[in-house]
Amino acid sequence: MTFQDLLVQEFSAYSTLSPSQLNLLERHFLLLQRWNDKLNLTRISSLLETVQLHYCESLFLGLKLPPGPVRVADIGSGAGFPGIPIAILRPDIDITLIESHRRKAVFLREASAGIPNINVFSGRAENCPDRFDWVVARAVGPEEVLALDLAPNVALLVSSKDGVKLPWGQNRSILFHVKHQT
Repeated sequence: MTFQDLLVQEFSAYSTLSPSQLNLLERHFLLLQRWNDKLNLTRISSLLETVQLHYCESLFLGLKLPPGPVRVADIGSGAGFPGIPIAILRPDIDITLIESHRRKAVFLREASAGIPNINVFSGRAENCPDRFDWVVARAVGPEEVLALDLAPNVALLVSSKDGVKLPWGQNRSILFHVKHQT
């Protein structure tokens, strides 16, 4: 089964992706495969797990964000998750991919080329001069993300282990989704 066929099948319970969206997502997937050996962008190697755990979870989060125009920062974007799939799904959202590792930021610039609603900030999130409506993150400690003062709202893709650490009494909107365990 091809990447596109599997993505359509796995995401069909939530929404439908256009041919253009599928092509952009596949382009990202192919770049990720090519760069992963050099940069270790992800440990997940099976096609099914990649589609489910990277793409579908990111796309699901994109469906849950409010209607745009919305400015979103993806903290520790790494391989571009969840930011790149969200930007592809939601052209009404402006995404800034924030990555402190320069080589990963180079990957993100190449992977986001041609996607007009994506910017890449190469540096630590604490040094980002912009402010956003939402911060999103996955594979970053929730306490680190919540300590940032970049946006009033936070959407996290976290494991159940990290989810229990979240400070639910904070005066911030927190959209929370438990990731599949790997």
